[in-house]
Amino acid sequence: MSLDANLKRVLFICKNNSGRSQMAEAILRHLYGENFEVYSAGSDPRPINPHTIEVLDEIGIDASPQESKSLQIFQGQEFDLVVSLCSSEDEACPVFLTGKKYIHQGFKDPAGIKGDKQHRLKLFREIRDDIYRWIEDEFQDDNILE
Repeated sequence: MSLDANLKRVLFICKNNSGRSQMAEAILRHLYGENFEVYSAGSDPRPINPHTIEVLDEIGIDASPQESKSLQIFQGQEFDLVVSLCSSEDEACPVFLTGKKYIHQGFKDPAGIKGDKQHRLKLFREIRDDIYRWIEDEFQDDNILE
């Protein structure tokens, strides 16, 4: 159930709910939380990647209270917008059937990044910045829901 009937409900989905969807949830809440009730979930949830928390913290967003969630806990709930964030055709993207509107906006999966910590953090930052810019542009006037 919605906490506030005036807020539009948004659900970001991806496979593991450990990187992209967690970033999107935290960023949308940070930028436009007064307009949206924001959630994220995955079809095969894994613990939130520590780099996700770290790169969000670098820009003043505290995502440490967030938890990885399964899509199953949202079954039967309705959302104004469901956004899938999977990146490529070979990545199995989950489906969620109780959204009024569905869109897909692919971002590289940070879970697959290899290399040393500095390299991984650099790529996590790039993904974070891409998600931030997209959310800033698409959600600022609620146009995405039209």
